[in-house]
Amino acid sequence: MNKLKMASEKSASRVLMLLSQLERLNEEPKVSDNDAIRQTTGKILHLIQTQEKTRKEVASKSSGGMEIILSSLENTQDLQTTLNILAILNELLTVGGGCRTGVFVSKGGTALLLQLLVGSSKDPPANEELMLHIHSLLVKVGLKDRKLGVKARLNGALNVTLNLVKYNLQNHKLLLPCLQVLRVYSRIHFFMSLGKSGTLEIMFEIIGPFSKKSTTLLKVALDTLASLLKSGMNARRAVDRGYLPTLLTIYQDWHRNDTRHRHVVIRKSILGCIKNLTNIKLGRKAFIDANGMRILYNTSTECLPVRTLDPLVNTSSLIMRKCFPKNRLPLPTIKSVFHHPLLHIPASGPVAKLYNQPPGVDDVVDESDENEATEVDTENDTEYDEDETGPKTQNDDIETDINKLRPIQMNTRPFDELRAYEYFFREFSENFEDDDFESPRSVIPPSSVNSELHRPIIIPTTPSSLGPQNRRPPQEDLLTPKPDESPLELDSISISKRPEGTSDPDLVCSLGRLVLDAGVNGGSVDGPQDEGGEQAVLEVPDTAALLPLHDPDLYLEMVKSTRSVPAYTEVGYPDYFGHVALNLREPILERVYGVQRMKIFQDIERLIHPSDILDKVVYDLDNQSCPVTDNGESLKFNSKFESGNLRKAIQVRKFEYDLILNSDINSNHYHQWFYFEVGNMRPGVRYRFNIINCEKSNSQFNYGMQVLMYSVQDAINGSPHWVRTGSDICYYKNHFSRSSIAAGGQKGKSYFTLTFTVTFQHKDDVCYFAYHYPYTYSMLKMHLQKLSALRTAQIYYRQDDLCVTLGGNSCPLLTITAMPGSSSNDPISQFRSRPVVFLSARVHPGETNSSWVMKGTLEYLMSCSPQAQSLRESYIFKIIPMLNPDGVINGNHRCSLSGEDLNRQWQNPNAELHPTIYHAKSLLQYLRATGRTPLVFCDYHGHSRKKNVFMYGCSIKETVWQTNVNTSTCDLHEDLGYRTLPKLLSQMAPAFSLSSCSFVVERSKEATARVVVWREIGVQRSYTMESTLCGCDQGKYKGLQIGTSELEEMGAQFCLALLRLKRFTSRLERHNHNSHLLDMETDLIETRSIPNITSPTTYVLEEDEPAFLEEVDYSAESNDEIDPDLEPDLQDNHFCH
Repeated sequence: MNKLKMASEKSASRVLMLLSQLERLNEEPKVSDNDAIRQTTGKILHLIQTQEKTRKEVASKSSGGMEIILSSLENTQDLQTTLNILAILNELLTVGGGCRTGVFVSKGGTALLLQLLVGSSKDPPANEELMLHIHSLLVKVGLKDRKLGVKARLNGALNVTLNLVKYNLQNHKLLLPCLQVLRVYSRIHFFMSLGKSGTLEIMFEIIGPFSKKSTTLLKVALDTLASLLKSGMNARRAVDRGYLPTLLTIYQDWHRNDTRHRHVVIRKSILGCIKNLTNIKLGRKAFIDANGMRILYNTSTECLPVRTLDPLVNTSSLIMRKCFPKNRLPLPTIKSVFHHPLLHIPASGPVAKLYNQPPGVDDVVDESDENEATEVDTENDTEYDEDETGPKTQNDDIETDINKLRPIQMNTRPFDELRAYEYFFREFSENFEDDDFESPRSVIPPSSVNSELHRPIIIPTTPSSLGPQNRRPPQEDLLTPKPDESPLELDSISISKRPEGTSDPDLVCSLGRLVLDAGVNGGSVDGPQDEGGEQAVLEVPDTAALLPLHDPDLYLEMVKSTRSVPAYTEVGYPDYFGHVALNLREPILERVYGVQRMKIFQDIERLIHPSDILDKVVYDLDNQSCPVTDNGESLKFNSKFESGNLRKAIQVRKFEYDLILNSDINSNHYHQWFYFEVGNMRPGVRYRFNIINCEKSNSQFNYGMQVLMYSVQDAINGSPHWVRTGSDICYYKNHFSRSSIAAGGQKGKSYFTLTFTVTFQHKDDVCYFAYHYPYTYSMLKMHLQKLSALRTAQIYYRQDDLCVTLGGNSCPLLTITAMPGSSSNDPISQFRSRPVVFLSARVHPGETNSSWVMKGTLEYLMSCSPQAQSLRESYIFKIIPMLNPDGVINGNHRCSLSGEDLNRQWQNPNAELHPTIYHAKSLLQYLRATGRTPLVFCDYHGHSRKKNVFMYGCSIKETVWQTNVNTSTCDLHEDLGYRTLPKLLSQMAPAFSLSSCSFVVERSKEATARVVVWREIGVQRSYTMESTLCGCDQGKYKGLQIGTSELEEMGAQFCLALLRLKRFTSRLERHNHNSHLLDMETDLIETRSIPNITSPTTYVLEEDEPAFLEEVDYSAESNDEIDPDLEPDLQDNHFCH
């Protein structure tokens, strides 16, 4: 070892001596010194080739070796010396990597090489070895020197390399490095000069049919060509010269002959060229004209069985999808089928824009939906398609104006305007002198049922044949809204509740859709009659025995006073008979590899084999006067019931259907929520359903989420459950064009498809499908009435109608707390001094999970457990369980009947257009004006892109930390109490993830409830609580889809967290509270110091699920430990009867 070390040191010292000698020769160049320089550079080359340490010595800054060698290269006129120096540089840059290459570029090495290249070409023929060395070095330095292309063009080096290629097509030894240099030029956006110089034509002289020779050369030529074709100008030139059919022919030849798949990289490179050519409209047309769809479809189909050929299949799939002709969505207009007239339409509002389009404007598709510009594709395209717009920079939406982050210090409305809201806070002034503290006391508004108009009401079971008196009324009568229409009547129904565990297997087949008519046009009948003249009886399982808050009879009573724009006359079976949560856990669906690719190929078959497509409309709300007649081979659809949403169903193949969702009323978008009925199915057959007008660029359906299905036959047999169902589920961009009117002015957008496959178990069953567990407005009214009946003498429960919505429905406001111990001064004083907790939910109709969480909260608050009583004694709860009743009733996903997102109206709500928001904000303003600012405000929501349950809050400090704004410490002073509740939930609720929470204020969210209540009302603990629509990837429920029991548990856990929060807001425990906040601030500082970490301070994008593979890290586990005195309460969340 010592000898080797000594030898190494001797070599290092020797090369330093040689460098010194070379430096002296450079300073005093003489003709007689050429031999000395040649010998010296030769010795240096020998040492570098044999000793790694020698290479390090030459490249080190202290030795100055790089400068000396480059100086020698610049000064020498001797060919051998030049070759020696170039060989030295090749050795240095080959082994040294990017660092040595960077030093070479910084010392002007690139310019020297280009000068040498141009100079050497002036005296033809050029020395081949010299050209080899120069081009090999240019390849190495090309990607480090961003100005290489400019330098090469200015001094003429580009033409030198091109000429070498032209005249050395058979000299593969020299041709390869020259092509590699051209590839470097093409990759640094040197497209135009290369294209004008004839590089495209040269590349097509090199590439050709299958050959086992010179595959490396061919691969470089194809890569160069693919890079050149990223330029729209070059792509058009290639298409004009007919190169696209040539590429398809070459690809077919390689596909046929590469039977052992040894040249997959070459085949993929050919596809890369085709892909870039089809980025332009002219290329896509040429591809279709050259029968490219059929060619790539057939070759890809042959590749499918071989997993190693997936790169070819994926690239072919991308090309075919891109070239698939854009289709018009088969609708007359993208506006909703239903329209609700507004008394006041703001000129700049969305409704005015929607209905003020010039006559004859087609809002479904643009006149020219193709984009001439090149669409830039990512280098790592895979099976899944990304959104067309790139990812938004993390800090783009964060509020940076400190003044907008500080709370407003003055009241925003005069108190005289707010005085009317005293009515909703009667608990603050009641003296309870006349109360009997031993008997229940509750206040609920009487249900208003207008019986002036009676209409046929239908309980759906199965579409069997009926007698004339039991047939469905004409569809145009059911769905045409009448002015000043009264609520519907459901007075005649006889229900026989079958004992649990028994059923009639023929019931579903024998019963039709019962038309329950309580009299039309003043007439009356005794009830629906069957053909024998007897009253129709629907036998059902007694779900009321399993569901304390559900009663079918009561549900029908609630439907009577529910007003819908379409004037619904049918009741959804699941809503009528209820849903019993499954005892089984439903795991997140494991995605089958290649499922999306398979579905896309089936879509492509529509173009290749058009004769196989039925294209038969089987359900259409736009054309209800044309009843569908068939031979019984088609499924039957229906969505004409509360919260239903399905606009059109088209039978594409025998067992495949395209489905189109209805827009939100007075809107032309928001297609996400669906709820519809299917009948006339065959058991054991795989039916494929495609919802083809989805708008979001990604969905949890790509990450294990399944749709929900409710089987009427199963319910009658004793299993009334919504269950997760469907296989081969995926969500991807489709070929249906989305107009610029629908896409906010952006052209070239497409819709997305949600596809799933279902195998039905029962013949002639009726099944319902939904985006998430439905929760209707009538269901809420039923639950509230049942809850009020559970009140004991210890519970103060009051229900008021906050306001009437645009659709004529009331918005319930609940007040829940504990009754005072007596009517004496101290108990009354304690009662009135309780802090207020303000809760709301369901501002977005499609987020039904928020209603199930709210149901859990309400049930817990009305339960008789000691912890629930303690919670009621601690707070006064003001609760608006459904902020958007109209949207819920009419099957909207996001908007109210004003056509606007109500959760973007909190800054300046309009009393006419946004009554629920206007009056909810007025309640909060009244509380602030009277010194009763709520301790906690929480708005329950659902999230379609993320897993788990989490919170968004508001923090000046955490917002500023995510920006580059410079502020003093005093500007960032704030109490960290806003973090207490989320941290408690992370310790108590297994579905809750603290790492998914964010407390950053975004500009786009400044008009939301969370931000406005924080800033204008002064509620420090102002939150949005988001519940996943999919499931959890941490904690106790990791790997499971979320169900109603988990959602209701979350609502109960929220109550328990509020009870524990009482400790941290108590004056007696102020010291402990402060130390707790110090601990949290320490956590904040620690997490802030770690870059790119998914932490409680991380800014959470609204749509942060990855487009390809699920890479978001939700690694933080919820702490499953719960206080011993609290945990039993969750297991026994019972009601007092």
